[in-house]
Amino acid sequence: MAVASFMFGLTGLLVGNLVLGPTAVALSTLALGRGTRRPGRAWFGMFLGFADIAVFATLLTVNDSVTWHL
Repeated sequence: MAVASFMFGLTGLLVGNLVLGPTAVALSTLALGRGTRRPGRAWFGMFLGFADIAVFATLLTVNDSVTWHL
């Protein structure tokens, strides 16, 4: 679950941050609660999940949309 939260958080930075961000946070919380052998990866997955949510909120307020504009 720790690796999955890391991957969901990392992927969520580019696409699907509304869905993948909270999923990464939930999976990392479950992994830490169950005593994973990879706590660093679980913590980083949680950080990336919260970063996904922050990116979503920023895109929504700046662009009035959830897509990237370069």
